[in-house]
Amino acid sequence: MSGEDTEHVRLLAGLDGELPPIVVHRRTMRVVDGMHRVRAAESRGEERIAVHLFDGTEEDAFVLAVRLNSANGLPLSQADRGRAAARILASHPHWSDRRIAEVTGLAAGTVAAMRKRSTDRFDQLKKRVGRDGRARPVDPAEGRIRASESLLAHPDSPLREIAAAAGISIATAKDVRDRIHLGKDPLPARLRHAAAEAAVPQTEMAVIESELPSMRKDPSMRTEAGRALIQLLSAHSIGDRNKWRRLAGSVPGHRTGAVAQAARACAEQWLRLASELEERNA
Repeated sequence: MSGEDTEHVRLLAGLDGELPPIVVHRRTMRVVDGMHRVRAAESRGEERIAVHLFDGTEEDAFVLAVRLNSANGLPLSQADRGRAAARILASHPHWSDRRIAEVTGLAAGTVAAMRKRSTDRFDQLKKRVGRDGRARPVDPAEGRIRASESLLAHPDSPLREIAAAAGISIATAKDVRDRIHLGKDPLPARLRHAAAEAAVPQTEMAVIESELPSMRKDPSMRTEAGRALIQLLSAHSIGDRNKWRRLAGSVPGHRTGAVAQAARACAEQWLRLASELEERNA
């Protein structure tokens, strides 16, 4: 995270009355939240400050620090938010993108994109824990398929065993069994469509769609170059795969090679820009 803000320390030191309690990790006695208050108390010549002790792992303490800072402290920079999200992804890979986004103040699409760029071990997780604390399958279709295979192999098995083995709820296991008895596909239409879409590599257009509104409102982006960049991003933010198919279908046969070559060249330019920006944030 960014360093201490001396002006913020000065403002805190000038406040009347006792400073709010800080949060300290009990096992390591490290300050989780309130380092500026500690510095302010020191500048006042005070030897004591109120403390709330936190019991938990060091990684949980880090999550708490990010959450409290996002809610009450100085705003984190975009780079700090990104680094925090990367660390939480590594320590809490079972958390959903939305839950990590809520802690760090990033868009869920941004966290999803970071997860895709991270190690493949995240793909091995069958469930993720959402903001409400409930665990849900990453791929609900996969759980239904496993349940259907178990039911076909062992039709007399109790639903509780089928559900536990497949990583789904008992209600879902019952629905799969009922579908099989009726000769239906164990996957409802919406999951069949989602499974078919998942077979096609997903783009990161959700990131553009979630970040563009805040970019447009950011005064620092209202330069000539900033406006040009936003216009380019807006022109390329086609998240609907059907629109891409329609665009591809509109290209006449004798132009497909040239258009494909031009598209790849544009993609390489965008990747070069992305690499330069990521190096600045490293």
